[in-house]
Amino acid sequence: MLIAVPGWPLPTFWTASIARTRTVSMARRSSSPKPSGRVGCGWRGEPGNTAPLVSQAGLAGVLEVFGGALIVIGLFTRPVAFVLSGEMAFAYFMGHMFKGETPVFLPLLNGGTAAILFCFACLYLSAAGGGPVSADAALGKD
Repeated sequence: MLIAVPGWPLPTFWTASIARTRTVSMARRSSSPKPSGRVGCGWRGEPGNTAPLVSQAGLAGVLEVFGGALIVIGLFTRPVAFVLSGEMAFAYFMGHMFKGETPVFLPLLNGGTAAILFCFACLYLSAAGGGPVSADAALGKD
């Protein structure tokens, strides 16, 4: 049986909460090798290798890991998702679109599909909030 929450249309109830948790669980898989080096192949394809913290990749890894943890529990969802959306847009333009001599805009051709998807998913979360199943809703901030 579906539960309706007063003030929330039924599709929004499930969409915001499910999108928040699924987006971050997928994003953490691609961001955790940067600061830790222990999940997957590590930074730059070398097992155990980590990105230096004082670099673009190191800052991106810290933002993605700690921002992702905040979004999973639904705390400060809107501002954190907005920052992560900007960070993903920056990652797309700096790391994918301009990696050759000429800019390649299409994500399928430049390998930036995940960055664009995470950018717009976080932008959605910054507009929709964490949903009623979040720490923000429990604290009355959403």
